[in-house]
Amino acid sequence: MILYNVTVNVEDSIHKDWLNWMKETHIPDVMKTGMFKENKILKLLSKLPEEQGTTYAIQYFCNSLEDLENYQQNFAPKLQEDHVKRYGNKAIAFRTILEEV
Repeated sequence: MILYNVTVNVEDSIHKDWLNWMKETHIPDVMKTGMFKENKILKLLSKLPEEQGTTYAIQYFCNSLEDLENYQQNFAPKLQEDHVKRYGNKAIAFRTILEEV
């Protein structure tokens, strides 16, 4: 099992809209690609006093690296572009790939 983890720090000014858009639009669009079997959205509870905003980990599970590579090549650019157009630098993401052992 492969985990594609997208960690996003979201500014307070857009937090409510961002979370709703992720749950109602973006995550369903990612799942419609057929490359992932399951997803979870988690909120980071531990943060340093100087940290701003709220941080989330959106986890997408797929069966193989081939499925993930297919997603990254054929679907991710458009979906990520939609996110950047809507939120710009108010929701900053970074991605990691993990393998279940």
